[in-house]
Amino acid sequence: MKSLRFFILAIFLISGLLPGLAWAEESTSNAELLKRLEALELEVRTLKRQLEVKKEDEDKKVKESPLLTASAKDGFSIKSPDDNFKLRLTGYAMADGRFFTDNKKDLGTTDTFQLRTVRTTFQGTVHKDYDFYISPEFAGTTVNLPDAYMDVHYWPELKLRAGKFKEPFGLERLQSTPTMEFAELGLPSNLVPNRDAGVQVFGDLFDGSVNYAIGAFNGVEDLGTSITDNNNEKDIAARLFVLPFKNTDHESLKGLGAGIAATYGHREGSTGAVPTYRSPGQATIFTYSTGVTANGPVSRLSPQFYYYTGPLGILGEYVISDEELNRTIFGNLVREKVENDAWQIEATYLLTGEDASYKGVTPRHSFSLEEHHWGAFELVGRYGQLDIDDRVFDLALANSTQSISRADAWAFGLNWYLNRNVKFVLDFEHTDFSGGGYSQTESLKDRDDENVIFSRLQLVF
Repeated sequence: MKSLRFFILAIFLISGLLPGLAWAEESTSNAELLKRLEALELEVRTLKRQLEVKKEDEDKKVKESPLLTASAKDGFSIKSPDDNFKLRLTGYAMADGRFFTDNKKDLGTTDTFQLRTVRTTFQGTVHKDYDFYISPEFAGTTVNLPDAYMDVHYWPELKLRAGKFKEPFGLERLQSTPTMEFAELGLPSNLVPNRDAGVQVFGDLFDGSVNYAIGAFNGVEDLGTSITDNNNEKDIAARLFVLPFKNTDHESLKGLGAGIAATYGHREGSTGAVPTYRSPGQATIFTYSTGVTANGPVSRLSPQFYYYTGPLGILGEYVISDEELNRTIFGNLVREKVENDAWQIEATYLLTGEDASYKGVTPRHSFSLEEHHWGAFELVGRYGQLDIDDRVFDLALANSTQSISRADAWAFGLNWYLNRNVKFVLDFEHTDFSGGGYSQTESLKDRDDENVIFSRLQLVF
C-alpha cells in the first residue's frame, strides 16, 4: 500500500515537472533564436552599410572620372564631370587638284596635286572661364602655327582674346576654312589682313543679334600674316555685325546680317612691308617695285552682309585699302597715298533642301549606298573684282608689264557633302586681267586670262 502511494506520487510529480521542463527548454530555445536573429540582423545591417559605402565610393569615382566622347560635331573630347576642364581634338585635311586650261610656268599656273592644308587643333577650357586654341598646320614642307590664342569669357557680352588669330575684318576671311563654299577665297581677300598677333575684346549683345570686336595688333600688310613686329606703331581693328531679325518672328529674315569693319595703323619708313596680290589660282599677279615701302597711315574699310533663308545663301563684301607709299627714284623721293579696292557677291543653293548657313552645311541624310541616301548637294557661284589705283603705275611704284591693274573673276561650282565630316568640291573660275603683260620684248599686252578647275576632297573631324 505504501509502495502504491509512492508510485502515484511519483506519477503526479513527473506529470507536473515535464511541462515545466518543456517550458523551460522552449524558453531557452526562444532566447537563443532571438539572439541569433539579432546577430543576423546586425550582420545584414553591416553588409547593407558596406554595400552603401561601396556604392558611394563608386559614385564618387564616376563623378570624379573624366568623360570621353567622340562625335561628328565635336571631334574627340575629354572633360571633367563639372565641365570646368575640357580638351577637344579636332582638325581637317584638304587634298586638292588644281588644273589650268593654259598652264604656263612663268605665270605661276602649273597643274598640280597638293595637300592644301592639314591642321590639328587642340582647344579646351581650364577653370571654366579660360579657353585655349592651338592649331599647327602641317601642309607643305614646313610646320607653322596659324592660330594660337587664349580667351577669357566671364560674360558672353564681354570676352578677351590674346595671341595670334584672324583680325576681325573680312567677312569671307572670318569664315571657318572648312565651311567656305569655294576652294579658294575671292579677290577681296587680297586687301584683307590675315592673321596677326594682338589682343581684342569681343562679345555678343542682345541674345546674339549684335556681334562686336575691337583689338590692337602688330599690323600686317594686305593678305599678310605675322607673329612678330618691327614697327613701334600698332594697328587698331574693329568690326560690328548685326542680325536685326534674329530674335523676331520673321522667319524669312532671321538669316539677314550686315556689318562694317575697319582697320587703322601707321607704318615706319624702310620697315613698312608692302603686299603681294594673288589670283584665284594662287598665281602672283601684282607686286610693288623694289624699294617701295609703306610709310605713313594705313587704313581699310569693309561694308559686308549675308542673307540665308532655307536652301539659299548670299554673301557680299566690299573692301577699300588705303596706304601711303615711298620710293626713291634717281635720288628723288616719291611719296603718294594709293587706294586699292575690291568687291564680290556670292550665292549658294542647296539642291537637296538643307538650310544654307554661314557656319556650314549639315546634310539631312549622310551618304549611304545601303539606305540609298546621297548626302547634300550645293550649287555655288560668285563674281568679283580687284582694282589697283592708277597712281601706282603713274608714279612707277609698280611695273605695268609685270603687275595687273585690274582683275575680274567669275566662278561656279558644285559641293557634295557626303556627311557632316566629308566634302567634295569641284569649282571652275575664270579671271580676266588688265595690264600685267609679262613680256617686255613684245608690245605691252594684258596678262593672259586664267581658267582653273579646282577639285578638293576634305575631311573634318
